[in-house]
Amino acid sequence: MKRFLETLSVSELAPILNSIKDAIFIDSSEGYALWCNEACRELYKVDPDEIYGVHISDLEKSGIFTPSVAKLVMQRGEEATIIHENKDGKRLLSTGIPIFGSSGEMSKIVTTSRDITELTSLQNQLESVQKTLKQMESMKHTGSKSLIAKSKAMEQILQLALRLAAVDSTVLITGESGVGKGVIAKILHENGSRREFPFITVNCGAIPENLIESELFGYERGAFTGSRAEGKKGLFEAAQKGTIFLDEISELPLNLQVKLLQVIQERELTRVGGVKRIPVDVRIVSATNKELLQLVQEHKFREDLYYRLNVVPINVPPLRERPEDVLPLIQSNLEKYNKKLNEQKTLDPSALAILLRYPWPGNIRELQNIMERLILTTKDESISEDNLPVFIKTAAQTQSHSIPDTDGLSLSAALEQAEKEILSRSLTEHRTTRAIAKALKVSQPTIVRKLHKYGLITGDTK
Repeated sequence: MKRFLETLSVSELAPILNSIKDAIFIDSSEGYALWCNEACRELYKVDPDEIYGVHISDLEKSGIFTPSVAKLVMQRGEEATIIHENKDGKRLLSTGIPIFGSSGEMSKIVTTSRDITELTSLQNQLESVQKTLKQMESMKHTGSKSLIAKSKAMEQILQLALRLAAVDSTVLITGESGVGKGVIAKILHENGSRREFPFITVNCGAIPENLIESELFGYERGAFTGSRAEGKKGLFEAAQKGTIFLDEISELPLNLQVKLLQVIQERELTRVGGVKRIPVDVRIVSATNKELLQLVQEHKFREDLYYRLNVVPINVPPLRERPEDVLPLIQSNLEKYNKKLNEQKTLDPSALAILLRYPWPGNIRELQNIMERLILTTKDESISEDNLPVFIKTAAQTQSHSIPDTDGLSLSAALEQAEKEILSRSLTEHRTTRAIAKALKVSQPTIVRKLHKYGLITGDTK
C-alpha cells in the first residue's frame, strides 16, 4: 500500500480525496492552510482557493470553524478529536492527525470532519426513548399504557400517585372532563396492596337516581317490586378488599351523600330493605370535573362529605396546560389505532403542526377520538392537513396568532419560547423543513435540530 501511494502524483491523489464525503484539510506544521477537498466547500461553506495560505487562527476568527482542531494538534503535538458546530449550526465531528517527518518533527496536520447532525438527533431520540422506557419500568405494576407523563406537571402527579398507592388514604381526583382521572385512579389501585382485589368503577352520573342506592349498597330479597328474589350485592360489597372509584361524585344525590358519609365513617353498610350491618373494607377514590367547594357553598354537596373525600387531592391539569404531552399522546394513539384498525397511517408534518397548535378542549378523550377518526376517514397512507376537520384548523390558526405569555421568564427562556412559536407557525405554513429553512434563511439541518429540540417533530424529516 505504501509503495502504491508513493507512485501517485499530487494530480492523481487530489481526485481521490475529492471523492471522499468527509471534509479533509491539510495544514502546515505552522498552521497555514495548504489544501482542502471539495467536501469542505459544502460543509464549511468556503472556497478552497480563498483559504490557501491563511493561518488557522484567522479561519477560526472568521467563524469557519470554532474551535480549530488543528490548533489543538499544534499545541499538544498529538491527535485530537472534538465535536463543534460550523457557522450554519451543523454539528461536526473533527479529528486532527499530526504527520511527522523522518527527523521526528511535525511536518503537516491532516484534519477530517464529518456532519453528525442527524446522528446527534438520533441520539437525542434514543435518550428520550430510554427515559420513557425507564419511566414505564417504574410503572410496571400500573398496567396502564395510556398515561403520558412527559410534562413536569404529569411527572409530579405520577410520583404523587405512586406514593399514595402505598397507603389507604381517601383520594379526590379533580380536573376537566377527559384529562385522565380514571387512569390515575387505576394507578393508585394497581400499585398498592389491594392490587390483587377488585377495582370497581361507578359513574355516579350515569345511574338513574332511583337505582343508584341499590346499585351502590345492594338490596335484600323482596326489597322492592322487580327486585331479585335472592337479593343482590351492591358495588361496595363487590369491591371488598379492593378499590371503589366513584367517578362524577358531584352527581350523587344529597340523600345518598348521607349514606355514603356513614359508610366512610363506620366502614359498614346496610342493604336497601335490610337491617343487617355488613362490614366494608374498601379504599375509596372519587373524581369530579366540578368545583365541589362551590357546590358546598351552594348547598348542593354536603360539606362533611367533601372533607371526608378530600383527604388527599390530586388535580390533573388540562391538556392545553401541558403541551409537552400532546406529541407523545398523538404518537401513542396513532400507533394504538393503527394496530386496532389494521392500518399503517402516518402523519404529515403540516398536519402534525396543526394538531400541536390545537388547544384540545376535550382533552385526552377528544385527542383519542380525533386520531381514531383520522385513521378511519383518510384514504391515503399519510394523513395530511386536508384530512383534518375544519374546526381543528380554525382553532389552530387562532392559536398561532396569539401572543405567547412571557411574564416571569428570563430573557433566554422568552427567546426560546418565541423561537418555538415561530417554528410552530412555520410548520403550519410550510410542508417541508427545507421550505422552512428557505423561509427563515437558515440551513435545513439547523431547522431539523431545533424542531427536535422543542419536540415539534420526531423521526426523519425532509
